[in-house]
Amino acid sequence: MIGADAMIKCLEEEGVQAVFGYPGVAICPFYNSLLDSEIESILVRTEQNAAHAASGVARVSGKVGVCAVTSGPGATNLITGIATAFADSIPLVCITGQVNSELLGSDVFQEADITGAVESFVKYSYLVKNPEDIPRVFKEAFYIASTGRKGPVLIDVPIDVQNATINKFKYPSDVNLRTYKPTVKGHAVQIAKVVAALNKAKRPIICAGGGVLLSDGEKELREFASRNQIPVVSTMMGIGAMPTKHPMYFGMVGNNGKPYANRAMNESDLLIMIGARVADRAVSQPDLITNNKILVHIDVDPAEIGKNVGPHIPIVGDVKHIFFDFAKHEIEGNYSEWIETLKGYKETMEPKRNPKPEFVDPARFITMLSEKMEDDGIYVADVGQNQIWSCGYHVVKGGQFLTSGGMGTMGYSIPAAMGAKYAMKEKQVIAVCGDGSFQMSMMEFATMKQHGIKAKVIVLKNSYLGMVREYQHYTYADNYSVVDLSGSPDLEHIARAYEMPFIRVHNMEEAEEAVDKFLSYDECVLMECLIDPMDLVK
Repeated sequence: MIGADAMIKCLEEEGVQAVFGYPGVAICPFYNSLLDSEIESILVRTEQNAAHAASGVARVSGKVGVCAVTSGPGATNLITGIATAFADSIPLVCITGQVNSELLGSDVFQEADITGAVESFVKYSYLVKNPEDIPRVFKEAFYIASTGRKGPVLIDVPIDVQNATINKFKYPSDVNLRTYKPTVKGHAVQIAKVVAALNKAKRPIICAGGGVLLSDGEKELREFASRNQIPVVSTMMGIGAMPTKHPMYFGMVGNNGKPYANRAMNESDLLIMIGARVADRAVSQPDLITNNKILVHIDVDPAEIGKNVGPHIPIVGDVKHIFFDFAKHEIEGNYSEWIETLKGYKETMEPKRNPKPEFVDPARFITMLSEKMEDDGIYVADVGQNQIWSCGYHVVKGGQFLTSGGMGTMGYSIPAAMGAKYAMKEKQVIAVCGDGSFQMSMMEFATMKQHGIKAKVIVLKNSYLGMVREYQHYTYADNYSVVDLSGSPDLEHIARAYEMPFIRVHNMEEAEEAVDKFLSYDECVLMECLIDPMDLVK
């Protein structure tokens, strides 16, 4: 067995079904060994999308996503995808080929110090110099990626290590890292303090972040909120932790959140932040969430607690486990008056829109699409105005909502939807993007066609980089700079080139019939919706 064979054997031991990537000489031994495995190799059309596709797999399956690329530009092209996964705590193992060990540091062809380059946005990275270390390194990498606060781990393997003979392969049965002991169970005393605070509170609220979804704690959150009648808001990454129409859910908070959700959080007397970083997009003024209220911050990563704002009651631990412990206590508070107040806010503070009838109204369109999607459908939003409309108007029933939150990476939706559809072939998967983000990853139609991955794509076309144009509208008095997307391709011709069905929607009168037709296809399909170029996200 050579090192490359051992790498494949490690992936098999971890139950990996697919590797998304792009080959090159420095990773060729790995891909050659992969031919003898039942693990499928998915050839993406640019390396960044390998990480995004692996992210899609991880987010819908709960397993670690895997991608593999070559050295030099292959590895550096992967960086944005790694940073995107790190920002949203998505578990990935990213494998990169590297030049010969003896040539490291010589600036030879396609050499790049990738472990150094990604240092600030991976959980950990390995440069493998001894082929005998491969089983241990892979076992540790999967463990680190999938425990504690999840995230990407990089394994850089020189080509000579991949080709070197391994005397004896034994995959470790467990991991014992002296300096890595993530806390799972919350401290009983701190949990009792939260229960006592809930019993005294008149206006409590839970703010659910992406950590609820990453810990698979949605069911526990919903049961806790329903049983104790505690209202819930969410961050962008927490969308889906509660069904949109759940009576205890009051929308997304933040700069682009619902006004009534932000008001609910500001007026609460007990705020329980769960699995959220308290970052600027959700909480633009951290001091506001400590004024006249008790702040509880629950997170599996102790580094996040107190980083942006100091909580009165901190709890380190896994959300699912902590809700299990909460269930052992009796909550005696009565919050019915508070809930009625919030219902009033929700009825009166919903943003009013005045769309032009000659275009598709993205808000109405997204809600219509959501209502017609299957209950367990997976909706993948890109970044830009389309993301904000999606966050505000997509209706989560029993499915999932995926997007790039922390990094805000344009071009995320198509490869992530591709990965999600690969992992969940029986589920409906739809990517929604703008015409700017679409052109960053439309080449992945070839990957979907080659591998029979039937994700569907909707482009909200306004011929601008809409979010930047909107910022320039407010900040620079309509002095627009480098946001005009003139010269973009005719999407009907793009669809024809990939032999895909194409639907164009001009206005809302055409929308319902078009959506029904779009959803009826059992194949990749591209839909273009013409949006008012001057429309704003509110």
